[in-house]
Amino acid sequence: MSGIVQNNILRSSGTVAVSAAGLNWVDTIITGSTATVEAGNGYWVNTTSNTCTITLPSSAEKGDQIVIIDYARTWGTNKIIIDSNGLNYQGEDDTNIVEYTTDGQSVNIVYSDATKGWIPLEDDVTADEPVAPTVQRAIFAFGNDNNPSNTSNLVGSNGVIGSDVTGVGTSRSAMAATNYGGDKAIFAYGHDGSSFVSLKNLVGNDGVVAADVAGVGTARSLPAATGYGVGLAIFAYGYTGSNVSISNLVTNVGVIGTDVSGVGTARRALAAVRYGTDKAIFAYGRSGSTVSISNLVTNVGVIGSDVTGVGSARQGLAATTYGGDKGVFGYGKISSVTAITNKVSNEGVVASDTSGVGSARWLCAAAGYGGDKGIFAYGYTTENVSMSNLINNSGNAAADVSGVGTARTEISAASYSYSA
Repeated sequence: MSGIVQNNILRSSGTVAVSAAGLNWVDTIITGSTATVEAGNGYWVNTTSNTCTITLPSSAEKGDQIVIIDYARTWGTNKIIIDSNGLNYQGEDDTNIVEYTTDGQSVNIVYSDATKGWIPLEDDVTADEPVAPTVQRAIFAFGNDNNPSNTSNLVGSNGVIGSDVTGVGTSRSAMAATNYGGDKAIFAYGHDGSSFVSLKNLVGNDGVVAADVAGVGTARSLPAATGYGVGLAIFAYGYTGSNVSISNLVTNVGVIGTDVSGVGTARRALAAVRYGTDKAIFAYGRSGSTVSISNLVTNVGVIGSDVTGVGSARQGLAATTYGGDKGVFGYGKISSVTAITNKVSNEGVVASDTSGVGSARWLCAAAGYGGDKGIFAYGYTTENVSMSNLINNSGNAAADVSGVGTARTEISAASYSYSA
């Protein structure tokens, strides 16, 4: 070898170990629960679905180097465990437990000698995680104004509801809606006045409702829907003539998947909302009677089993995000209509009842707007109404705002658009 070698470490054999910049980066991303690594390589480890045990080489020479990086920023949820495979790690033998448990961490280790073994050059955390833009606008659409409707009303980033927009798509009510793909929305399922349907209508990031698309999954009314993960969404539960607990996942381009067998109590007229940026929760509704149970949804769209409810059992409520990573359930019907709310923490914990603000009603809808706020609107008191109540970034409801647009019930809403 000729020339000058810089920023390299001399092996005990006399060969030259490559620097971190010259590592061989392995193309395949590690996703399994176990993996064996080799010196001179860099690895991305994705623990989205499970903890991973990384086994180091059973023999090493001075200057051997390995770099391991948290690919999906999930080590805080599912850690990595280092098995030093008979060699020491920072001077301790391999009976000791070595774990890395911080999101965004990277581990750069170099072998020293038999005494100290593998020593981290760095085990840094990348603090500057990219932050997704927040949705700024919302749309209320469809519903029942004494007949199924396809009217829509846009909500600006200031929380002001616009006047009626002539509808597109089959008039129907008792459907669900959610954000998908980051800045778009989807309305699906419902009842057209004569039968259950599984039609969907996509909403662009300009708030324009597209024509009907033939449905996928069981036609039903009164399901709930929410976003989860990154740009993904899920519809679940509902009523077909009897309550069901099936779910349908939605891709980041708005394609609804086939039925997934349900988890949790079959019910209708419930609500759902995101929490913690990438997970979601379904809660409340009516089975044989009103319930307050909840079901958490993972960041890969798996619905968990029933969680004993907190707060007043009720049906016909709605839910919205607030504060960037939390949610709030509000309004609905117990034995009579109510305006109580229940906040959801960024860990998916539902809080006890908060005294209601605004007109008690049910079969309303809600959506996030303005990046960190929410809005509840429309519904039924003793008649159809169109008033709204804004939710601030602390999750608190404001007094009634005089309604705009046609009063209606069994309406749906979703957020859309990164642009204010």
